[in-house]
Amino acid sequence: MFRLIWTTGVSIRDFLQRYMPSNTLIRATRRRAGLKWGVPAMLVAGIYLVIAATLVQWIADGGPGWVNLAVLVCLWNALKFVVNGPVTLVLLMRVRSAEPRERTARGRDHARGGASAAPSPVCGAQL
Repeated sequence: MFRLIWTTGVSIRDFLQRYMPSNTLIRATRRRAGLKWGVPAMLVAGIYLVIAATLVQWIADGGPGWVNLAVLVCLWNALKFVVNGPVTLVLLMRVRSAEPRERTARGRDHARGGASAAPSPVCGAQL
């Protein structure tokens, strides 16, 4: 029984991570090409907050109670985007600081006679 519950939970999580728009956008901003879009993507949090406020007003005016779940989802997505912006900024700074070091390492390998930057198959030792 526990295995069935675990497998179902993992399947639901996998589906949500792959196909929900907010998760795909956050995953896209975590790639190297998308890191520069992490801070502008924080503006999506504002859209989610406006949607949540609209839904809360609808509930206050007599809307159905199940809409509270949609409010929670909107607030959760807004929080994800607000946190994702600074995280991608830090990741971008780390990547940009590492790129010059990699270029100089590649340049030194090229100057030594064209040896590749990849380690050799024998325990990573240079031949």
